[in-house]
Amino acid sequence: MGETKGFPYAEEVKLPPEMAGWEEMYPPHRLFSKDRDDWEKRHFWYQDKIHDPEALYPLDDIFNEAWQIALSQYTTRVFCIPPAQGVQQRMLGCYMYISAVEPPPPEVIGEKAEVFGKRLPYVLQNYDMLWGKWIEKFKALGKDMQSLKVPEELVKYVPDEDIFPVTKGYTPAYEVIAAFNTLVNQIFLGWQYHFEYLNLAYLAYLMFVDTAKKLFPGIKESTVMGMVAGVDAAMFRPDQELCRLSRLAVAQRPVGDILKKDISADEKIKELKGTEAGRVWLEELEKIKDPWFFASCASGWFHYEGSWVTKMDVPFSYMEGYVKRLEKGEKIERSLEDITKERERVVAEYKKLIKVEDDRKSFEDAYSAVRTIYQFTENHIFWVENWLHTIWFDKVRKFGDLLVKYNVLKKTDDIFLFNRFEIPMILEDLVTAWALGVGAPTRSKYWMEKAEKREKILEAARNWVPLPGLGIPPEEVSEPFTVMLWGITSEKVGEWLKGADLSGNEIKGFASSAGVAEGPARVIKLAKDIVNLKPGEVLVCPSTNPSWAPVFTKIKAAVTDIGGLTCHASIVSREYGLPSVTGTGVATSMIKTGDIIKVDGTAGVVMIVKRAGA
Repeated sequence: MGETKGFPYAEEVKLPPEMAGWEEMYPPHRLFSKDRDDWEKRHFWYQDKIHDPEALYPLDDIFNEAWQIALSQYTTRVFCIPPAQGVQQRMLGCYMYISAVEPPPPEVIGEKAEVFGKRLPYVLQNYDMLWGKWIEKFKALGKDMQSLKVPEELVKYVPDEDIFPVTKGYTPAYEVIAAFNTLVNQIFLGWQYHFEYLNLAYLAYLMFVDTAKKLFPGIKESTVMGMVAGVDAAMFRPDQELCRLSRLAVAQRPVGDILKKDISADEKIKELKGTEAGRVWLEELEKIKDPWFFASCASGWFHYEGSWVTKMDVPFSYMEGYVKRLEKGEKIERSLEDITKERERVVAEYKKLIKVEDDRKSFEDAYSAVRTIYQFTENHIFWVENWLHTIWFDKVRKFGDLLVKYNVLKKTDDIFLFNRFEIPMILEDLVTAWALGVGAPTRSKYWMEKAEKREKILEAARNWVPLPGLGIPPEEVSEPFTVMLWGITSEKVGEWLKGADLSGNEIKGFASSAGVAEGPARVIKLAKDIVNLKPGEVLVCPSTNPSWAPVFTKIKAAVTDIGGLTCHASIVSREYGLPSVTGTGVATSMIKTGDIIKVDGTAGVVMIVKRAGA
């Protein structure tokens, strides 16, 4: 295939021999296949680096299976966004590639438009009521998952209470199988809820951007997006609680002194329990731990990331920094009031420029729509991808513990090396051996060897660099969600084809959050390294994670490789009043930690002012 024409097709990609057998880790419908060859080659595929920048453990892929259905159905079958269809997924070499499905025929677009015209206005007019219902049912789902009983052992003989006065009728064998099936159903239901209004929220963004650009030719995208900033959403609540706890600690001198110590969270908690003030402070912490410490240490998508509640050193390190800054007289909270005032000022100025009444109504309607539903983007992300995922990982590990206890797997987390269709087979193998009686074997050697082989394949996949795209790109990337969320544009694809030039000092991306800032860069490629970020630095990373909100009060700006105007980095930067350039593609390759860089979030340009050590 010509170098400038496109990328290799999936079957043309050469994988390292160490990855042989990778396909068996994922369900067959998630792989590129000859029987769908014509369909697949009509589409351009790009690696989903926002959600899955890393090689995927089979069970962690369940979230993608769920979102492919959920995202797509709300566009095609529920709210029926007229020209849009779903986003399809395929696995290649343990990495996920996605593609927006080609538009439907004109007659289908017409049918959808009629349905869409009735359903969108209803949601916008009744959003507050609908959100109340949404959060009520979602919390109920999470509580159901928390209360799901996973048997801790397979008893030698069922107890008498299961026989008298009436036989129970089933045993732990059934409970194990039923519990896992229930858990899978619950996570799929959670992701059905995840997309209930999300596509409409992104659509409202797009409609507002389009309206503003038509009314104010030449307006900068960062200005448009700034008109949407300022929301009190759930994703910011964990950071707000850290700020509150930090202020309480400073008010009680022994607590603040303990939090500043260079010791582990467990050691700090032990010391706090030894003082009256410390015990009172820990009571406050305990009150808010569920849900607000059920925040992932990174994206929430991978089992190995952990959450604040399971890796307490992370929130305690944030609070250590907050206490030190408070003692210097610094402000640590997000300035929501300032952001809101600035938004209202900008909106008022632009409304004054509108002379035609119909144009004014168009602007006000689009603005009202996006401000109404905007909050869902940062509300749902906490409840689904942080709170519910934390509960999910905890429950999955209960099954892993059970399999380890009976020597079916070697390690608890080996369960994540099997996909959701395979785990019921492993559990059935376990309970069958139990039911057969003393000495009946499981296929433990088979499962353990498979787990070991897969770990090696994933290690090889992590050392392999996947292509950014597959197939022939369209002349113009115009699918709105692809551009706005993933930041994939025709220009970006062109850079992939040519090979990015890493020799210059200027980097271009999306003007995601207005303002200009200059400072030393801190390149963060792994989520665990976020603790190395120092006050006054500029965060440079592949993409930001929702739980990183606490660092946004001490950095000067943010730059990412991935993401468009509605990605998380864009939203959070605007909420914290920081300049941000997203979707650069090459920032983490061109910039080194210590480089002095200038971030122009108004123009979408990053300049390397001075190289580290120069």
